[in-house]
Amino acid sequence: MLADMGADVVKIERRGEGDDLRTVGPPWIPNTDRTDSQSTYFGAVNRNKRSIGIDFGRPEGRQLILDLARDTDVLIENYKVGDLARHGLSYEDVRAVNPRIIYCSVTGFGQTGPLANRAGYDYLVQAMTGLMSITGQPDGSPGAGPMRVGVPICDVLAGQNAVIGIMMALRRRDAVGEGAYIDVSLYESQLAAMMNPGSAWLNGGNRWPRSGNDHPNAVPYGVFEAADGYLMIATFTDREFVRFAEAIGEPEWSTDPRFAETAGRTSNRALLVGLINDITRTRPRDEWIDILAGSKIPCGSILEVGEALDSEHTSARGSIVEIPRAAGAPLRAIASPLRITGADAVYARAAPDIGEHTEEILRERLDLDDTQIAALRAAEAI
Repeated sequence: MLADMGADVVKIERRGEGDDLRTVGPPWIPNTDRTDSQSTYFGAVNRNKRSIGIDFGRPEGRQLILDLARDTDVLIENYKVGDLARHGLSYEDVRAVNPRIIYCSVTGFGQTGPLANRAGYDYLVQAMTGLMSITGQPDGSPGAGPMRVGVPICDVLAGQNAVIGIMMALRRRDAVGEGAYIDVSLYESQLAAMMNPGSAWLNGGNRWPRSGNDHPNAVPYGVFEAADGYLMIATFTDREFVRFAEAIGEPEWSTDPRFAETAGRTSNRALLVGLINDITRTRPRDEWIDILAGSKIPCGSILEVGEALDSEHTSARGSIVEIPRAAGAPLRAIASPLRITGADAVYARAAPDIGEHTEEILRERLDLDDTQIAALRAAEAI
């Protein structure tokens, strides 16, 4: 996100091995330095970055990182608690060479607490924050049981929270002249996202049930059958339900005491959903979408990933971009969702190969010459 908006992002990777995400495949991006060095997953989250390969376990490598930090605005690290401190690269170590640095640590469970030293992955955090307990089919239904969300949502939320924290810390630094330490965890990022089920428990002692494709507090709000497939219909307010009932030819539902208000519709969910399906099965999906959208009822098709990426709206919004690569076809990518007047996102380079820019960065940022770079290679620091 920071790189898309113009930040010069230097990705420090393990010398020779690189980021673990590089090898999380297949599928692979073709024409990279090794057939297994750039998964499409890695390519999705590393555009616009330059890569430098450093072994910070060696004194020379550690010193390189401190030297790079001297005139850097932000350092982001994603190691287990204490790992960088053991190598002399803690916040205090880095702050000693640059008091204005914004140092952001992203971990599974945060820097303190009984789980702080545990490794954390997205799937695990989905389980431990209650997200999986409210996702999936209801008890008693076929396939019932906890279910993970299909994308690494905890990772995404933690990354976004890191960006928000960094921007706030930079704004604060502008005001008071001080750097800051930012502690972001996947656990708290997902916990904070448990908005309505979290509040339901904290303030009402209510255990949020799994409800499959139905919304626990709104009806109709879910998947319905059409003559040729399925569609999603979402009504959240009584006003929307009045328009919905009129649109499907059942205006009396809006005054029926069983359905007129949200509480009644929720209590009579099975009955109402059955009646709606009996009606929606009589017409094709696209016909219903035209009818309902014309009545300002939120609705839409249930698309495959490829269908969504290839859709007319995605194209009209410019949400797919092509990023040039030195070898092979351009990398196709999903654009930044941020549209800021006067600050367009940039898509200058695809994800880098391991250490692709090592010498370039050392010459540019640290003014090292051929002899110094050769010495670092001989010491296996780069």
